[in-house]
Amino acid sequence: MALGLPQAVLAQSAAPGAVDEIVVTAQRQATDARLAATPGGTATLEQADLPRTANLTIARALTDVPGVVVQDFFGANDQPRIQLRGSGLQQNPVERGVLMLHNGLPLNRADGSYVVGFANPGESAGLEVYRGYTANRLGATVLGGAINLKSPTGRSAPGLVQHVSGGSFGQIGGGAQVGFAGEDHDLLFRADAVSRTGFRDYNSSRRVSAGGNVGMRLSDAFSLRVFGGYTDLGFDVTGPLTQQLLETDRRAIFTGPTVTLGGVINPGPNVVRDQPRRDSTQWLVGTRATGIVGPHNINLALGYTHTDDLFRFPMSGGFRATDGGDVTATLRYAFVPDSQALLPLAEVTAYYVSGAADRQNFINLAGRRGPQFGNSRLSADTLSLFGGLNVPLDDRLTLSPSLSWARSTRDNADRFAAPTRPTASFSPLNPAMPLPPGAVPTVSTSYTRTYTAWNPALALSYRLSGDQILFAALSRSFEPPTHDDLLATINGTPNSSAGRPNPGNPALPAAAFVTPALEAQRATTLEAGWRGGAGPVQWDAVVYYAWVDNELLSLRDASGVSLGAANAGQTRRLGVELATSLALHPTLTARLVYTYQDFRFRNDPSRGNNRVAGAPRHWVHGRLSWRPDARWTAEAAIRWMPERTPVDNFATLFNDPFAVADLRAEYRIADRWSLFAEVTNLFDKTYAASTLIVDQARPDQAAFLPGDGRAIGGGIRLTF
Repeated sequence: MALGLPQAVLAQSAAPGAVDEIVVTAQRQATDARLAATPGGTATLEQADLPRTANLTIARALTDVPGVVVQDFFGANDQPRIQLRGSGLQQNPVERGVLMLHNGLPLNRADGSYVVGFANPGESAGLEVYRGYTANRLGATVLGGAINLKSPTGRSAPGLVQHVSGGSFGQIGGGAQVGFAGEDHDLLFRADAVSRTGFRDYNSSRRVSAGGNVGMRLSDAFSLRVFGGYTDLGFDVTGPLTQQLLETDRRAIFTGPTVTLGGVINPGPNVVRDQPRRDSTQWLVGTRATGIVGPHNINLALGYTHTDDLFRFPMSGGFRATDGGDVTATLRYAFVPDSQALLPLAEVTAYYVSGAADRQNFINLAGRRGPQFGNSRLSADTLSLFGGLNVPLDDRLTLSPSLSWARSTRDNADRFAAPTRPTASFSPLNPAMPLPPGAVPTVSTSYTRTYTAWNPALALSYRLSGDQILFAALSRSFEPPTHDDLLATINGTPNSSAGRPNPGNPALPAAAFVTPALEAQRATTLEAGWRGGAGPVQWDAVVYYAWVDNELLSLRDASGVSLGAANAGQTRRLGVELATSLALHPTLTARLVYTYQDFRFRNDPSRGNNRVAGAPRHWVHGRLSWRPDARWTAEAAIRWMPERTPVDNFATLFNDPFAVADLRAEYRIADRWSLFAEVTNLFDKTYAASTLIVDQARPDQAAFLPGDGRAIGGGIRLTF
């Protein structure tokens, strides 16, 4: 993790004032130093910081970042739960709460939702992480923060790089990247593919991506970069297990609830019958113009994404097909009268995104697309304006006031014209036997929502020495709901479609959708931190306390069926984000990353002061790296959740503690050849890597997502 002052700046940074490396001079401060000096939670990762692994998922890439908790769902490039300071925590899967950027332009749709599997750290030159209010300067309208994946360029990565890897559970992958730089231009193209049959029986996944960028120097002061990319993502939604089944047969695939004389037991989805799966593609094209005119740094970016997302939920949710495009325009300006200053004196951001998508809903009939029961035209836009100052009060003390304003709209036009919506079900006694079809009256789901907010912040930072900074900040932030919050299927069961709460009664009137009148969630956060280094030690420590109003909860019942979203009254979040690195010996380095989260309801009428479900209170990642010479690198790592975590908001079901150890090694055969190998889950620990998050659970509920067993992987990397 970088805390120093590198001389090159990647063109794809999202930080205000970052400039294209074609026009940057050696005297300009680098993005890493700017983020390290920011009074708030930030971090940078370069490619060398990422683990050399046969399966570089976004979950593995972010393990070294404090304050970022990433829990695997199915072990591959699927939909791990990413949460920064708890935002988006309660969704299954998480589809909001973080602004996910690629070269400073969003992978999110215009309503804030995103498919996490589109984030591909293997194609990036590094990552920038903005936690909490520091993401406001990017135009973000989320409580959690933002993650920007920066692409390499032909100037920063000239030549040819190829890699091939493979491993346990049918893992195979490969990719290539070629870059070229001339005096006034550079270009880079890359492509990679990875597939996996998976640890469990119904657990396949694949991702194919390709893209590139071209940079041009227009003059000594101005440059232009054009970039584009395509990602094709697909994976089986393997589904949860009961705690008993997790411990006895972690590879099993759940077959739904069981009817006994005493009632229904083991509630959960019938994955074997319904075959849930997600297949998504995304095109992204963009251009970025950068200029330096004296002390003025200007950055204008335009982008377009087209996303086609087919999500086959279990029967209670059905098929959800969403196809649409989004346009983004971003203007960033920084005033830097002192070229040696770590932060610009003034910075301004204008961010606008607008998009529309067609969403169709179909009944899931044993994995087949059944009758259509929903047809919506979803549109959204957000305008976000930010202005901030970094005023030096003396040589060490800086005052940083800022103010952002945002306006977001969410509109749905219900285009389903039939007077009734069809329903279907299977017999709970014999889940393979279909029951007679039914229908319920059509009720319009159209809505129009508008959300606005002013978000001020005030920060004070004090530089103890050249690379140590103390800071404190008080800030406001807000996050409007997405269309997935505002439009949800309800009244299904593991054996019946939406709108049919009783599988055996096809004539019972019930709503198939709910469109709650949700408020935006808002937070007031007080935080303080200390980051820097001294001799062999580097550290980054932040503590925060947040008062959250109207926290968005995505509620599910004991069988995992959606109840729609709702606003909680008040919640409180206390967190500690700590990372420290220590050079124990010239050949031996240790790193510890610790995140503490105590998130609680506040005098809730039903939940009292319970912990908010799904947030591990302690999350630890430790790493010991040994480099005896220039050729060998060996690493031992541990992921540790030392305390049980509530699965539901009523604290009736918990995920047990676990610790998982990994080993990795790399050997450089020659300057251009290197081999790497790894063993993950070294001791073959049985554990739940993540869980479903529900409002009130049952002890026998299928809610646990098994982590992969012991796996071996390796590969070769060639550089020319």
